[in-house]
Amino acid sequence: MDLLWAFLLVGAVSAAAIGAMLFVRRTAPEGSYFEDGDRASGVFGVLATGFAVLLGFVVFLAFANYDASRAGAEAESRLVAQQFETAQFLPAAAGGQLSGELVCYARAVVEQEWPRMESGDFTQATNPWGVALFRTLGPVDPQRPAEQAAYSKWLDQTSDREQARADRLHGAEGVIPPPLWIVLFLSAFVLFAYILFFADSGERRKVQAMLMGGVAVVITSTMVLLWFLDNPYHGGFGALEPTAMERTLGILAEEIAIVGGDIPIPCDEQGAPRG
Repeated sequence: MDLLWAFLLVGAVSAAAIGAMLFVRRTAPEGSYFEDGDRASGVFGVLATGFAVLLGFVVFLAFANYDASRAGAEAESRLVAQQFETAQFLPAAAGGQLSGELVCYARAVVEQEWPRMESGDFTQATNPWGVALFRTLGPVDPQRPAEQAAYSKWLDQTSDREQARADRLHGAEGVIPPPLWIVLFLSAFVLFAYILFFADSGERRKVQAMLMGGVAVVITSTMVLLWFLDNPYHGGFGALEPTAMERTLGILAEEIAIVGGDIPIPCDEQGAPRG
């Protein structure tokens, strides 16, 4: 959801709520439908507080998911660059092949995985180039101390990269279960309905509109924020982008030029295997 649609949604809900309030006000008695305003305000305070506590907890949970996804994407891209450097200390043949496959891994993340995460249909648990890296490393038999140290370091970095990838993908699934969404929307509906009973024909229209409109704007905008945090790859304003991995691709291109030699890249620019 981009920023324009968010504003339109908040405006539409607020306008509908204000319209309902002014419609009910036409036939409402003076002083509202409640005979005891203090008691009614106390009950409303309990309802609003309960909703605010629940909403605050869920927003915190969704923000933690958003932040974990962002941190996972950054860590994954950083580890790809580090593994490229580690590969230069492995046996030459395997090191060159692993270096090329790391470039393909990064391209697949940017060009294939990210668009699918934005569309919400990403179900692939592994990056095919991650499997290729595993197969390439399998027959490697390091002999020199530097190669053995690089081999051990590579295994550690692979575990860290897979964990970072899991953190990135976890955000694409969302953390708020459907029952919780149902409770939130039901609670918001109860609050809106309760406020309608404060309709007062003896009070000016703009005061009644502000009463309902203020609540509607706050609740609706917070629910939109909650949806945004629970869908960090939605592709709209503020969504997570593959900036870190794109930066890593630039770093890898520079390092390939510095390292020199023949590093085969077994994929095209989109990360798809050649041939």
